[in-house]
Amino acid sequence: MDKYVLRKAEKSDIPLIFSLVKELAIFEKAPHEVTATEADYVENGFKGNPLFECILIFEGNQLAGFALWYYRFSTWKGKRFYLEDLFIKDEYRGKGYGKVLMEACITEAKRTGSSGMMWQVLDWNTPAITFYERYGVRFDGEWINVNLDL
Repeated sequence: MDKYVLRKAEKSDIPLIFSLVKELAIFEKAPHEVTATEADYVENGFKGNPLFECILIFEGNQLAGFALWYYRFSTWKGKRFYLEDLFIKDEYRGKGYGKVLMEACITEAKRTGSSGMMWQVLDWNTPAITFYERYGVRFDGEWINVNLDL
């Protein structure tokens, strides 16, 4: 693994975060689904009571990826760490940066007293599925995602 820097995102990093979100949407074959704006990131992540947190990983001074999460409450499990996105740019994959981000998220979930972590993975993303299997995860195939756009 090359030398890397892992740090918490700051308000000034919003353009970097947003560029990774758009790159992730292209990877997931859904760039048209990104309707959030940089202003949404400012309002909801870097003011008052932020709705999300984010860490960035750099190789040298080049942005390599990010993880973004928030907390939710489960009536069955209590406080849960919800990993919204974990993404490594294509040219930095295979270097262990995904593992660095994942382990930082696990550490943060434990530090904040979360009862566990949750996230989604596309069924065709076999590299990600294989990566997550290393952590002994349980895939929940009987639940269906439901969305209501307003």
